[in-house]
Amino acid sequence: MSHVNIGKVYAAPYQAMLEFNAQAVAAAEDAGLSPLLVELVKVRASQLNGCAFCLRMHCADAVKAGETADRLAVLAGWWESQYFSAEEQAALQIAENVTMIGDHGRLADRGVDVEGVLTEKQIAAVTWLAVVINSWNRIAISSHYPVHA
Repeated sequence: MSHVNIGKVYAAPYQAMLEFNAQAVAAAEDAGLSPLLVELVKVRASQLNGCAFCLRMHCADAVKAGETADRLAVLAGWWESQYFSAEEQAALQIAENVTMIGDHGRLADRGVDVEGVLTEKQIAAVTWLAVVINSWNRIAISSHYPVHA
């Protein structure tokens, strides 16, 4: 794969992504989702996609929003813990469904009743967040964004 930073070569689509991101975050706020839940969705999708750049950024943002090291440590196995609220579990299930949309063989049913927990607006907002972070993951990975200590 090439090492072309696509956002630097074509800035207009990158700017459109920034606006897309802002609109998805605004939808989450309008739907009553907490900034912490927003970050959990971004971190979980980035874990599944293996995007180190977005993981570093959104783990730091999650900590700023009040996330703990314990919860971040078990996020990759959220369904095996009692750390996450029903709302967070539903959002994480959506994030996994969207992220792994083409890989039904690997997509586990976590037994979360998404529609019984989240409103229609919340489901839509979380889905938009997952679509946006999956797009950012692909931009960062394909552009080989540097991740240094």
